[in-house]
Amino acid sequence: MTAVADPPRRLRPPGPSPWSAPGLLARMARNRLDVMRSVSARYGDAVRLPLGPKTLYFFNHPDHAKHVLAENPGNYHKGIGLVHARRTLGDGLLTSEGELWHKQRKTIQPVFQARRIARQAGAVAEEAVGLADRLQRMVGRSQPVDIRHEMTELTLGVLGRTLLDTDLGEFGGIGSAFEAVQDQAIFEMMSLSTVPTWVPLPRQLRFRRARDELQDIVDRLVARRRAEPGGIEGRDDVVSRLIESTSREADPLVGRQRMRDELVTLLLAGHETTASTLTWTFYLFDQHHDVWERVHAEAVEVLGDRTPVYEDLHRLRYTAMVVDEVMRLYPPVWLLPRVAQGEDVVGGYHVPAGADLVLCPYTLHRHPEFWPDPDRFDPLRFDPDRTPDRPRYAYIPFGAGPRFCVGNNLGLMEAVFVIACVARQLRLSVQPGFRLVPEPMLTLRIRGGLPMHVYDA
Repeated sequence: MTAVADPPRRLRPPGPSPWSAPGLLARMARNRLDVMRSVSARYGDAVRLPLGPKTLYFFNHPDHAKHVLAENPGNYHKGIGLVHARRTLGDGLLTSEGELWHKQRKTIQPVFQARRIARQAGAVAEEAVGLADRLQRMVGRSQPVDIRHEMTELTLGVLGRTLLDTDLGEFGGIGSAFEAVQDQAIFEMMSLSTVPTWVPLPRQLRFRRARDELQDIVDRLVARRRAEPGGIEGRDDVVSRLIESTSREADPLVGRQRMRDELVTLLLAGHETTASTLTWTFYLFDQHHDVWERVHAEAVEVLGDRTPVYEDLHRLRYTAMVVDEVMRLYPPVWLLPRVAQGEDVVGGYHVPAGADLVLCPYTLHRHPEFWPDPDRFDPLRFDPDRTPDRPRYAYIPFGAGPRFCVGNNLGLMEAVFVIACVARQLRLSVQPGFRLVPEPMLTLRIRGGLPMHVYDA
């Protein structure tokens, strides 16, 4: 009689006991970053986290990121957090899947082509110089300025000019509306969408008002563009492209909904990520004066007193390294949630169909195997003259694979220009007594803003 071989054992990642779920959920609500760091330190690069009705598969190795994001991306749709954020953000490029996502990406992609972004360098530089001039007027004031707010206004201005061909300053309240949207999206994530949006909680009432306000802004943007001489003919901005794309929808209501979802997603993702990176940068400058001094010296040498041009991106070499290092320590997109459509094997561990899986750039970027002294702020890690033996997927601030961030080039140019223009003439110092608390929302922010005093360089 021939023996039948046993089926291969399906290895499950190690992790806390299911009985620990209530405590884990409470810790996640208080400090999500601490939970991710502590479980990866205790259990390794693959962890199975029981979270009440859900089990979370947490993978924290470059090979895991490569497999999920680039080698088998079709098996992994957007997951916990982003799925629940769909109730707030709709089906924009950030949350959509399948054919709808491909159609949306095809519509938006041309706006981010390298040649077009290069042509926007002048607008980005003007906004950067304008920010530095506004901050200059605050030198010597006794009251601090909220740098997070200033960076948010700056990035909204850049987004309006470069992608929408619109002055968003004419539409008041965008920043506060997005605060309410982010707050609701995280609430949806933590409550797993168990609370109906019609329940009159203060947070949900704020969100409903914000959603209506954002819809009104989108409608006004579209109406204004259609009313302009020539309409959308020959224009390549996002608003014009979306008007053309959504006009082909058989149902006008579906087209209007698509327009809102796309523009709200673009407005949120297009300004919040870069604003977060810039805010963290100026905080870190205050903690590391030697880094600020080197950026200041480079800006003076490269730019003198003129406005940056596109070619300066290659000359502001150390400043670009600073941006890379800031995004390593504080990646704006700190978590990449996915849902497995079919069963898979990641890092030798079985992932069942329907499983919730997360990659965490925040912990991956601090993995001690790939980043010596991982908590230290050291821009020279990214010196191109160095050749560290570091896997490509050990650093994924813009994601990877087919869903690699479409706006990465614009965001990097914006960050480099703003940092150089501000550091060239100003030094910022955190308000004495301020206690910094990271806030992992849809992006990784500083809770409550960043109060800083402004001084001449």
